[in-house]
Amino acid sequence: MNRLVCAAAAAVLSAVLSPSALAACYVVYGADKDILYRDAHPPVDLSRQLHETVPAVAPGATLVFTPDSGGCESPIHNLPVGWSQAATGAPAAAGEGFVRAPRGDRG
Repeated sequence: MNRLVCAAAAAVLSAVLSPSALAACYVVYGADKDILYRDAHPPVDLSRQLHETVPAVAPGATLVFTPDSGGCESPIHNLPVGWSQAATGAPAAAGEGFVRAPRGDRG
């Protein structure tokens, strides 16, 4: 019984402390520090490493997420052409994102 209680407590604690559980606003800054994306929904798949997903969205970009929703009332979606939320694994709202053009090195 004690193991079950510890496992349940660990699951609740990990859910509470995970970035997606705490974040209320996601901001992607470009290499020039301009805001490329700001929304309450993450622009990348947060189950993967950020160093793998953020450069796929915008090379040289930085993703910042905060528990404060200030500023997210006015979303900004200025990610570069070719970005696709589906390609990064993040949920896409209807009509959002772009589809990547096929390349010879992709299957």
